Amino acid sequence: MTNGTGLDRDGCFVREGALDRVAAPFAPVVAELGARIRARFGPDRLHSSYLFGSVPRGTAVPGVSDLDALLALRHEPTDADRAAVRAVEEGLDAAFPQVDGVGILLFGVDRLRGERERYDHGWFVACLCTPLSGPDLAAELPRYRPTSLLARETNGDLIHSLPGLREKAAAATTEAERIRLTRGVARRLVRTGLTLVMPRWGGWTSDLDESAEVFGRYYPAHAEQMCAAARAARTPAAYPELLDELLGGLAPWLAAEYLAVHGAKTPRP
Repeated sequence: MTNGTGLDRDGCFVREGALDRVAAPFAPVVAELGARIRARFGPDRLHSSYLFGSVPRGTAVPGVSDLDALLALRHEPTDADRAAVRAVEEGLDAAFPQVDGVGILLFGVDRLRGERERYDHGWFVACLCTPLSGPDLAAELPRYRPTSLLARETNGDLIHSLPGLREKAAAATTEAERIRLTRGVARRLVRTGLTLVMPRWGGWTSDLDESAEVFGRYYPAHAEQMCAAARAARTPAAYPELLDELLGGLAPWLAAEYLAVHGAKTPRP
């Protein structure tokens, strides 16, 4: 039983998503993803695999939503591993019109288990990922609460990412590139806005509209900008000018406020 804000009675995160929530149109895609992962990565290379995002939450929309997965490898990913994953992504995206893009994250299992990632990707796997195959890493990780430490380690690096995001926006020359970048930037800002206020709110949601609404309770002056980001995260093609507005307005303010409230993310090597 949850308290209505993504937490259990002890105030810890309830893991979101489950394989039995995958809607019928997406079941063949998930099955084929598993088959192609097994074909590319044998048990000597793959520790475990996971789904995350709207598909395992049961909120995916055919033809609109993408398919997201994470692979924990027994070693650190190599260039060959990354090439294999790109082939899986491209093959699935071409074969299944019900998904609008496929994204697969790669990590070495020791990194996910390690102290440095405990409140970043460790939390992500334990709380936001749905096991697809292999031993579940959540069993080796702690229970998580919506603390300032978690907020800092998950999204406390936005200020360092902004120059690169602006460079990508300036280099995007096609409509398709702008749409993909707008979706990614908008999603990141909405998630960052939620984690900024997460310890005060005392909860968690992956719903973009709810995230923007919760953020707006604490920062009403920026509420409309965040709601616009949530809309663009779902339908980026409908907001062709919003990318530059977000990178020039909401994003730098959010990065500075995040730093002031939670501090900077621990540097990664």
